[in-house]
Amino acid sequence: MDQDTPRRERSPGMKLLFVGLVALVLIVPLMLVYALVYDRQDQSQTAQAAINAGWGGAQVLSGPVVVVPFRTTQTQNETVDGKQVSRVVEVEKLFYISPVENRVTTRIDPQERRKSIYRSVLFTAQVKGAAAFALPADLERFGVTRERLMWDRAEVRVGTSDARGLTAGGAIRANGRALEVQPGKGPAASGGQGFFAFLPWDGQGRLQVDYALDVRGSGGISLVPRGGKTRWEVTSKWPNPSFSGSFLPDKPQVSDAGFAASYTVDKLALGQPPVAMEDVGLPVVAPGVKYTFTEPAIRAASADNAAAGGADEVVGAPGHAVTVDLIEPVNLYSKVDRSVKYGFLFIGFTFLAFLLFDVVGGARVAPVEYLLTGAGLVLFFALLLAFAEVVGFTAAYLLASAAVIGLLTAYSAAVLKSWKRARFIGALLVGLYALLFVLLNLEAWSLLIGSVLLFVALAGVMYATRSVDWGSVGRPKEAGAV
Repeated sequence: MDQDTPRRERSPGMKLLFVGLVALVLIVPLMLVYALVYDRQDQSQTAQAAINAGWGGAQVLSGPVVVVPFRTTQTQNETVDGKQVSRVVEVEKLFYISPVENRVTTRIDPQERRKSIYRSVLFTAQVKGAAAFALPADLERFGVTRERLMWDRAEVRVGTSDARGLTAGGAIRANGRALEVQPGKGPAASGGQGFFAFLPWDGQGRLQVDYALDVRGSGGISLVPRGGKTRWEVTSKWPNPSFSGSFLPDKPQVSDAGFAASYTVDKLALGQPPVAMEDVGLPVVAPGVKYTFTEPAIRAASADNAAAGGADEVVGAPGHAVTVDLIEPVNLYSKVDRSVKYGFLFIGFTFLAFLLFDVVGGARVAPVEYLLTGAGLVLFFALLLAFAEVVGFTAAYLLASAAVIGLLTAYSAAVLKSWKRARFIGALLVGLYALLFVLLNLEAWSLLIGSVLLFVALAGVMYATRSVDWGSVGRPKEAGAV
């Protein structure tokens, strides 16, 4: 073929098809980065679990509750010589007395511990409470008479779901008298973990129980209200709390110096009787909080108690819980995960700009050059994840975006044969990364903002390509293209 013969060009439609194919190929590395985010997040959770293992998990506080054994009769059916025989036997059961009022104050002292580049939020909570107990005047209507209650074996129980955190111990005072506390026998709402003391009370008059404990934990702390009226005041220097659970605080105050919150829960909101023959069960705590105890563990503890000559623990309906979590101000893995979902948008806009320079401006862009440009765009998300784990999300975003913008702007000058066009590509990337940062921080408005901008971009592309003949084939390259 004669060397002077003009080289035949692909039609604009074919160029669009090749660009689309290259973009589809880039989905593979984009998905690999997406999987990498999950892998690193899993490693972070594993490291946090290792940090928390020697300190304590999320704590669920419950009690105090007074437990008194009593004897009653019940009918048992047995088979003797092939015949059903009924007989009345005397059995021992437990009677659970909830406080008529419980005031709790908690001060949470947070701290951060690191393992390599990962960190976890730990805390030490100083808990103090004052609870009042009194038997209801119509006790017989609850199926128990005073004469059957065995007050010489009465106990008062306080629970915390992860007993490893009770390194400083706990204290209980009844009507001003200090009691000797023993480990275990916590309420069922805290998985049977905690401590108890034998109680010198005969059920007459009003009983005042003061208790205190220092408990270590991680992530968050929950309180299980029960009985009459529960008031909980919680304070901390941690500036980023999250309030969840069955009830929300009345008027929480949150600032950079910390937070203060108060809860008031009435008995009518709980739907629990003041006394019962079953304990309040495991509460429904906020999603993501993992128990360090299980229902089978409670049943095993009950079996041990029965084997020692005591009564079985009877666990009733699940209780309610109010939860305060100490959260990280920025969940970097969540933000990186969301940013990767916008990755195809970055590839699409950048490729579209290259295509317009090719079709309208006359610059020739080869498929390999599209592929290398797309690889740089995908690399941004890997850089963002790597930097964010070390220096935080905002600084990582600035570093990664600056590196990729500089790289692709310089490469565009070579591909498009013009620094003027390269500066346009650089400005486009700056706008895209700035837009993504805004969308990541305005999650509630991201759909609206993104949809409007996509509409504006589509309108601009339609206007710029209004004169392009997408079906032309074999058009020679014009020497005067600009």
